[in-house]
Amino acid sequence: MGYDWLPAALESLRGVQPHEVTQVLAAPRRMPVAAISGGVRIITVAGRTLTGRALIVAVRRIDDFDQLILGARELTPAETARFEQWEATA
Repeated sequence: MGYDWLPAALESLRGVQPHEVTQVLAAPRRMPVAAISGGVRIITVAGRTLTGRALIVAVRRIDDFDQLILGARELTPAETARFEQWEATA
């Protein structure tokens, strides 16, 4: 599966490096969750970078093989707790 960046998403990253986003998307263990944002179906992917940093990445499927990266950020404390619980049981 290929990933392309929404140009505005790449420009709006704050405190997250593009390589960290690709590390999360390529991580062997990641937690995808389907969601709807602004009427658009997306997938949020929680995962860890190679250094162990927990991030959430939002992507939108654009065809059978490609997804568009919409944004990324650190997990909130509540999201981190849920993700760590998932990690412990998955």
